[in-house]
Amino acid sequence: MAADLDRTLAALADPTRRGVVELLRHQPRRASEIADALAMTRPAMSRHLRVLRKAGLVREDTQDDDARVRVYRLEREPFAGLRGWLDEVEAFWSDQLQAFKAHAERRARGRKA
Repeated sequence: MAADLDRTLAALADPTRRGVVELLRHQPRRASEIADALAMTRPAMSRHLRVLRKAGLVREDTQDDDARVRVYRLEREPFAGLRGWLDEVEAFWSDQLQAFKAHAERRARGRKA
């Protein structure tokens, strides 16, 4: 789990790759469409897509009618893992803030007495 999360965060650390994810959130796309939308060369986009594939964030499918055409789509699992981790971090801070609030309220009541 930790290694998967590390790969996900490393892949998403790059703004171009986050841009790819944003485009693919709306619909699957061909690599050339993604490159054009982000004003990148095809070889540069290929390198970014390779990182996203290795991290498991996207998958590459071929078209039934033309095996040369590759379409990229988002994978759900890595994002679900990231969401789970973020939920745990958020819960930690929520617990910390609730404990601080309770402490501050106890101190305030103690001063009034």
